Amino acid sequence: MPYAFSNAEISDFEALLSPPRFATYLRETNGDRHRALELCIWNTQVSEAFYSILQFCELAVRNAAVEAIESEFGANWHLNRGFVYTLSTAKGRYSPRTDLVNCSQNQPTAGKVVAELKFAFWQYIFVKSHDQRLWLPHLAAIFPGCDNALSVAQARAKIHSDLDAIRKFRNRVAHHEPIFNRNLIEDKERILTLVSWRRPALEPWINQFEQVSQLLQARP
Repeated sequence: MPYAFSNAEISDFEALLSPPRFATYLRETNGDRHRALELCIWNTQVSEAFYSILQFCELAVRNAAVEAIESEFGANWHLNRGFVYTLSTAKGRYSPRTDLVNCSQNQPTAGKVVAELKFAFWQYIFVKSHDQRLWLPHLAAIFPGCDNALSVAQARAKIHSDLDAIRKFRNRVAHHEPIFNRNLIEDKERILTLVSWRRPALEPWINQFEQVSQLLQARP
C-alpha cells in the first residue's frame, strides 16, 4: 500500500537507517526519496515473511540430518567418537567438528546440542564424504518427496547446494540487508522444495499462510 511521508520523516528515517544504507534504495529508485523509503519498508516486510518459511526449512533439514545420524550412530550420536571423527576440522573457517564438540561439552542432551549447532553444521552433513554411511542407505526414506529422477548422490548434492544458497540468504535476512534485488521467487521455490522433499504434504499447507507470494506481487 502507498504511504504518505513528509520530507522530515524521510530525513529522520535516512538518519536512522544510515545514509550509505539508504543510498542502496535511492539508487534503485533513481533518487526518488519517497519511493526509496517505500521500497525499504517493503524489503523489511518481505524479509519478515520469508522468516517463517526459512524456519520450517531449517527445522526440516536439521531433523532429517539427525534422523540419518541417529540411524547409524545412536541417540547419543553427539558423543560418539566414530561420528565426531567423520567431521571436518578445517582451520581458518567454520569447523563442524569443533562446533559439535563445543556444543556437546556445554549442553546436557542431544536435543539441546541440535538446537545450538549452527546452520552450517547441517549443511556439512550433506557433503559427499557422508554418502556411504548416511545418505545411500537413508536418503530415500528420510526425503520421501525427493526427485526420483536424481540418484542419491545427485539428490544429496542438490540439498547441499540449495542449503548453501539458503544459508547465505538467511544471513542477509537476519542481518537486515537489502534483498529486493534478488530473484526472490527462486529463493522461495528453493526453500519450499527442501520442505516438500522432507514432507511432501506440507508445501500446500505452507502455501495457505505464507505471505511472501502476496508481497512479491505488491513490490513498490
